[in-house]
Amino acid sequence: MGKRALINVDYTIDFVAEEGKLTCGQPGQAIEEKIVSITKDFIAAGDYVVFAIDAHEDGDTLHPETELFPPHNIIGTEGQGLYGNLASVYDQHKEAANVYYFDKTRYSAFAGTDLEIKLRERGIDELHLVGVCTDICVLHTAVDAYNKGFNIVVHQDAVASFNAVGHDWALGHFKETLGAKVV
Repeated sequence: MGKRALINVDYTIDFVAEEGKLTCGQPGQAIEEKIVSITKDFIAAGDYVVFAIDAHEDGDTLHPETELFPPHNIIGTEGQGLYGNLASVYDQHKEAANVYYFDKTRYSAFAGTDLEIKLRERGIDELHLVGVCTDICVLHTAVDAYNKGFNIVVHQDAVASFNAVGHDWALGHFKETLGAKVV
């Protein structure tokens, strides 16, 4: 039996709060308690807990998302901060050996990061995914995890999107195309 890790994807003020720059609003706010609970459980169990957080440079006109979305998750702004009680959980455990926070600049937590190396050196083969947006960053992270041979578990009550149709489609895609467990 391999080891498991939790990947918290983009649960930030800009993606979740009412005033967020690219918020999924109520659907994102509704999953806060579940994300916090799952995160605490993984930390307490000694499992690897990853915070993969979207990070953009102010005024970056070359990033492909510039044409698609308004500026969001700008490095150093309040908007890039973790949302709600998840921020407190991270602050309490950020020095723990099993907690890893990093900035990512693309949808997937694997794109241009050392995530795969960190997971492989710990013998992790099962990835649990929570966060936003189900049909964007969570989806792209899941596709890369699948292509890299990881087993995937998506916590459907701990993922959300501003696009209800995309959210539902992604939940089906996780199960039917990526062979993920949707719990």
